[in-house]
Amino acid sequence: MCELVTIAAALVFAALFAAARRAGRPARALGTTALAFLGAALMWSVDCVHSYLEGEGLFDLSADDAKLGALVLACGLALFAALRVREARTPAA
Repeated sequence: MCELVTIAAALVFAALFAAARRAGRPARALGTTALAFLGAALMWSVDCVHSYLEGEGLFDLSADDAKLGALVLACGLALFAALRVREARTPAA
């Protein structure tokens, strides 16, 4: 479940980053957060493939894994909030 959550979050933040760039708005916080979620998704992809090759299911859809996915999403949103506050306080060049 955490794999699916991180993939969805990476896609959402990447789309928001692209839209902000097209509109000419600063988007460093969006881009950094998208990369963080992409890194987490890649990490869990490797874990899912390893589990599958060991004979387990490809995705873990347990309640504990859903809680982990929610925690990762919350941490990513906290990262975005902190980066956005920092971005707002930094004067434009």
